Amino acid sequence: MAKIYPVCLRVEGRLCVVVGGGTVAERKVLGLLDASATVRVISPGLTPRLADLAAQGVVEHVARPYQAGDAEEAFLVICATDDKDVNASVAGECAARGIPVNVVDEPDLSSFFVPAVLRQGDLVIAVSTGGRSPLAARRIKEELASLFGPAWADYLEMVGKRREEILREVTDPATREKMLAGLTAPEIFAAVREGNLDRVKELIERAPGSDRF
Repeated sequence: MAKIYPVCLRVEGRLCVVVGGGTVAERKVLGLLDASATVRVISPGLTPRLADLAAQGVVEHVARPYQAGDAEEAFLVICATDDKDVNASVAGECAARGIPVNVVDEPDLSSFFVPAVLRQGDLVIAVSTGGRSPLAARRIKEELASLFGPAWADYLEMVGKRREEILREVTDPATREKMLAGLTAPEIFAAVREGNLDRVKELIERAPGSDRF
């Protein structure tokens, strides 16, 4: 299989089409909604949760099988059906139109893969097996969750504010680099892993150059 190039896409407000209405499609839809995408689901039937989202107007539901032209306006397409003919049609149309497409469980038809994602605030850790084993990717993500807990979201909130101050106030490149590096010192990471946010805040405030603020 060809090597992949990992990216993080901004899909906020962009139309993302999901073909299929089963449990796998549901999981893909929820991931897109979490990223603030505009989601259109094309399927004759839906899971109860997807039906609720459609009834609330959170997603658009096109209650019929996929038809040629359905991908025309899409920023990206995810096909989550068990119909190989539909999968091939969706992939073919997307390829012709230059639209990124992921066909679940058919990596050869896909131009991108959806990784297993661990989110803690602004921290996003994505695990992909290039379509080889989505289950393995999810299991690895679960193991990472024990290493990267909610405290990392708080840490990034604190360090992000200090980083903005440094970039705004410190003009000397060498000094700026030293100060930014101090925000990722091993003792700070250790305190984050322990969930000791008071200690994290203290260490950030004591980082090199912090007396300037």
